This record gives sequence, structure tokens and C-alpha cells, in this order.
Amino acid sequence: MSSIQHLLKPHTRDLGGFTVRRLLPAFEKQAVGPFIFFDHMGPVTFAPGDGIDVRPHPHIGLATVTYLFEGEMLHRDSLGSEQVIRPGDVNWMTAGRGVVHSERTPLTARQNGQRLHGIQTWFALPQADEACEPAFFHHPAASLPLLTTPGLQLRIILGHAWGTQSPVTTFGDTLYAAADMLAGTRLDIPADHAERAIYVADGQISIHGEAVPTHHVAILQPGATITLQSDLDSRLLIFGGDPLDGHRHIWWNFVASSREQIEAAKQQWRDDLFPLVPGESERIPLPER
Repeated sequence: MSSIQHLLKPHTRDLGGFTVRRLLPAFEKQAVGPFIFFDHMGPVTFAPGDGIDVRPHPHIGLATVTYLFEGEMLHRDSLGSEQVIRPGDVNWMTAGRGVVHSERTPLTARQNGQRLHGIQTWFALPQADEACEPAFFHHPAASLPLLTTPGLQLRIILGHAWGTQSPVTTFGDTLYAAADMLAGTRLDIPADHAERAIYVADGQISIHGEAVPTHHVAILQPGATITLQSDLDSRLLIFGGDPLDGHRHIWWNFVASSREQIEAAKQQWRDDLFPLVPGESERIPLPER
């Protein structure tokens, strides 16, 4: 039997000035563990004077997780947080009952130009915590566990794996790690988590003889240790955890276990009742559909 339950291909989305590859949600599976949204942005090179300007927009029922390979982004939110994220850092923002944030290129990077490359995911909150208080946490790269063996560098972004634990506080059992592998290197993915997947950000891997090409997600069969091999020099994201406690509705930037929560959030944004981001006067209007 194949060790791969599903093989997901990317769908390209234009976010205004740059494109992303979207892997989740997918037709085959809405989420892997708590990860309900998975975007690979870049790599994109911005000339001096150019950059990203994602205007203030709202979220409910999820936590955003930003992890960069290259470049810098400036996060501002309605809690008053203002934080530049750099390669290897983790920005974790719990939206809960409602938060607003913007994402922009920092001034120095905009003046000089930069290459931007990274991953943005949404972590769906358990139903009991969907309306929790919003929060923001930043963890610099040096605070995250880094495991190294010949041909392999493995950073634990969230949760626990390979006998070590990330300092980032999450909700429930979680797996999220970044691996850089030289061609021919092997890695065992333990059966510690109910759901597991591997995204090939660059390169190509094989799982028990089955090839997983670049920009694809392999959702693994549960319950057994699975060994992968890097066919080329490769960069991977390994993620998963406990399955969601029920179906989630997704509309624009909102995630919720009921349609009523989504409709309430839509009306709240229409009526300009979400909190403001200090220092920001713009906002993304509610889409018509």
C-alpha cells in the first residue's frame, strides 16, 4: 500500500504584485491537523521602491503563522503589535473573536529592494477557543530548536518532533518543521502525530519509492514511521497534528465552525466595528463574494 494518502498540487493566486501557490484548503482534504490554509509566497524580487502592501484586514477563528526563508515583512495589528519578521523567525497571531492586521515591506527593505520568500499558514482554532482573546507572539530564529546531522538541517517551528519542542504556544497537538536536505539524505517521519504532510518547497523527494515533485504536498498515511529521501537538494515543510474537531467554514479571511459566526464577522467589518490598527488609515473592503 502507498505511504501517500493524497498528493496535492498547487493552485496559483495573484495577491496584487506577487503570486502565491495555495495548497490548502484542497478538494481532497480541507485541513491537515489544524492547518487549514497553506500559501507558499515567492520567491519574488522587488526593485528599490517596490514592496508588499497588504492593507488592514480582519480575521476570526484562526491563528496566522508566518515563516520566511528570505526577506523581511512588517506586521502591525489592532493589539498594537509592530514587528519585523526575518528569516527563521515565527510570527504567531491568534485572531480568536477578532483581530485586524496589515503586512507591509519595511522601509529599509523597500528603499534597497529585496527578495521575499516564505510560507503563510492558518491554524484553525479548536471550537472551544474560536472566540478567545486575540494575541500576538514573536519568536526569533535563535529561540527555535535546530537539529543538524550530515546533510540535514531541521528547525522545529511549532509543536514537538524528533524529541524536541518549539517554544511557540499552540492549541493541541501540533507538528510544523522546516528541513533543508542535501541530495541523497534520508529522514524518518515518526508516527507521533495523527495527521502528517510534507510540502516540497524546493527540490524533489521520494517516499518509499514514490516521487513527490516540487510545490506538491504529500499527505501521509497515519500510524507508521515513514522514511523519505531527498532526490535533489531540497527544502521541505513537515506539518500536521490532531485533526480538527469538526468541519470549518472559510469565507475570505474568516474561519469558523458555523455560518452564523461568519455572517456576524462580515457585518461587523461592513459596519467598521473591528478594532483599528494604530498608525493605519486604510482598510481592505469586504469582498462582494
